[in-house]
Amino acid sequence: MVACKVFIEGGGDYRALHLDCRQGFSEFFLKAGIPAHLPILPIACGGRKQAYQDFCKAIRNRENALLLVDSEEVINTSHGDKPWQHLARRQGDEWQQPSHTTEDDCHLMVTCMESWFLTDIDTLATFFGDGFNPPKISDTQHIESVPKAEVFSILAQATVCCKEKGQYGKGRHSFKILADIDPNKVAAHSPWAKRFIDELKRRAIALSQTASAI
Repeated sequence: MVACKVFIEGGGDYRALHLDCRQGFSEFFLKAGIPAHLPILPIACGGRKQAYQDFCKAIRNRENALLLVDSEEVINTSHGDKPWQHLARRQGDEWQQPSHTTEDDCHLMVTCMESWFLTDIDTLATFFGDGFNPPKISDTQHIESVPKAEVFSILAQATVCCKEKGQYGKGRHSFKILADIDPNKVAAHSPWAKRFIDELKRRAIALSQTASAI
């Protein structure tokens, strides 16, 4: 069966973190309703530029591929921004949409993966245990409007007194939390995450139908 590869910003430069990234996203996909037997494969690429380059290479090779990176910035939806437009305009990226791709091939974590964590406070509380101070978020429906720096500040303040796990650290905790959170809660409060999950499900159905036809 032909796989769908999801090229993901994450994992840094360390092999162990790449493994954690793949495992975290694999668990997230499974909880989101992607059957384990279907080859929707998370590929940890490290930096965002590497994720884009690996995705472009896969597209040139006519592979079934998706790109998933942080938006890094709040997206101005009033301008009708689409994923490739956002990445083309963003200083530091300025990436061009590869030939033979559509908007459905490009997905953003808005403003970053950690934004997803703030949609599932119950799981954060269970993960960090004693000392966790639930963050005061007025309306998680607008989680995508919280700037990246503020997301990290919220997590740091909520976990500063956690003795067992310690204060939130991206390398230590991020992908373990990702494996635990509820994708339904993420999708309910993050339209961009819902868009990504919906596309995963669409591709899973297509893979299943292709396999059945063989």
